[in-house]
Amino acid sequence: MRALTKRNLLIAAGYSAVLIVGMIAGPKFANENANTKNGSFLQFGINDRSDKVNKVLQIINEKYVDPIKIDTIQDKVIEEIVKNLDPHTSYLPPADAKLLSEDLEGNFYGIGIEYYILNDTLLVTSVNKSGPAYKAGMFPGDKILKVNNKQVAGIGISAKQVVENIRGKAGTKVNILLKRRNVLKNIAVLRDKITISSIDAAYQISKNTGYIKISKFGDQTDEDFLSSLIKLQNAGMKNLILDLRQNGGGYLNSATELADQFLGNKKLIVYTEGAHEPRTDYFATAGGKFEQGKLVVLIDENTASASEIVAGAVQDLGRGTIIGRRSFGKGLVQEQFNFGDGSALNLTIARYYTPLGRSIQKSYVKGKEEYYKEVGKRFKNGEIYSDGKGLSDTSYSKQQTYTTQSGKVVYGGGGIMPDIYVPLDTLGYSNYYYSISAKGILNDFVFQHLLNKKGDLINPEVYMKSFKLSPADYQEISQMALAQKIGPSPRQMELSKKLIETDVKALLARYYLGDEGFYKVLNAEDRIITRSLDVLQQAD
Repeated sequence: MRALTKRNLLIAAGYSAVLIVGMIAGPKFANENANTKNGSFLQFGINDRSDKVNKVLQIINEKYVDPIKIDTIQDKVIEEIVKNLDPHTSYLPPADAKLLSEDLEGNFYGIGIEYYILNDTLLVTSVNKSGPAYKAGMFPGDKILKVNNKQVAGIGISAKQVVENIRGKAGTKVNILLKRRNVLKNIAVLRDKITISSIDAAYQISKNTGYIKISKFGDQTDEDFLSSLIKLQNAGMKNLILDLRQNGGGYLNSATELADQFLGNKKLIVYTEGAHEPRTDYFATAGGKFEQGKLVVLIDENTASASEIVAGAVQDLGRGTIIGRRSFGKGLVQEQFNFGDGSALNLTIARYYTPLGRSIQKSYVKGKEEYYKEVGKRFKNGEIYSDGKGLSDTSYSKQQTYTTQSGKVVYGGGGIMPDIYVPLDTLGYSNYYYSISAKGILNDFVFQHLLNKKGDLINPEVYMKSFKLSPADYQEISQMALAQKIGPSPRQMELSKKLIETDVKALLARYYLGDEGFYKVLNAEDRIITRSLDVLQQAD
């Protein structure tokens, strides 16, 4: 199962939050230092500060008036400590640490499905054809009612609970009760290794240009990228659009490996340095598979961390053109330290710097909450909708200037400003559209109505090419919105018709044609893609 972060920030709330794929991110682990307790009841002196927290917890455990769970208190103490550090240092409970690690390592043991929670029921939207669920006879459109005799429908189950029920040890059995149309079926699925690709889509977007979208930087990203790149090159690709929008990062080494594919031998990609970490330089090697072709890298306000390393190197060294909107601004490196109970500390150990020596980390002096609100403020102050030149964000300082070899001025702090800024296209956006997207109404409409009507198509590609929403379809969406207490607004519905149809078509394409079909639909209406193709055509 993979996490779907589809579409830009404004419309993603409508469907990416509920299409469950796999989970979050987590880097390498290191061994924990052994901790010991004194065991004696001593007063705290000046020299006892290093052991004070342990002593307090021990006293509470041994003397407190009521029974308590000391493990819970310990977790709260650690969480309070990390709150006083940077926004990206965090304490991970065992379940979260496990899921984070599995996601970036690119594999786990499960059954190989994607699903959507529709009317409190798990609707299977995709089945991995090389996975155990497919071999056991599960198909898209099936509704899962029970897992190992536990009810999962009609109980308000969460995504995390679904994962806990379905994932497990390799070779163990999962008994599933499903409903296919109106027939109940019991199937047994043996859990197996599920490999998740970092590549959301890779296809020829024009005669000479390929498009590759990377969702995260995991353990196998470079391998996945090379496989997609070679297929496109064999099909005649000469230019590449690398889409890093909505990519929140991942492993540092995966980012440098990818950048190495574009940069010449011995070119500095990035360097890291911290108070307890000496400077470490990462250089490109000889033999990158795309060192000569024309390159465009797409970024937006949710492009962060490892993604910014790649974009920063490409920009500083003049290897390609960065197009889109200002990136998030995360220039910190974390290492993950594990504890015996499966929990982990995700600790910031260094800052990273682009080849020109700039740190793109935005300020976090006002605290974690304000730090994460900063992207939202870009919408409020108009930056997202403008040309990006009149920045009012103080985290992006134009005083930190750097000059590339070609004479271009770039800046440090507050993320990476693209070479070509393309504001968010707001044409057709309305409060009505935001509301139905946020409530998941378009998802429900697709899975509850359109798929029921169409069933299994003989030729889905032909169907998708001619797909249009009918007046009756728009009326059905309006009725579903009304049921969710979103009042009818004929004027706003008319204004947003094209957006609604594109979103519905993209969701249908994903169901019938997979992620590649989904992005083909969205990219056909994407101003940033259009601008990128123009730039590459002019370069040709």
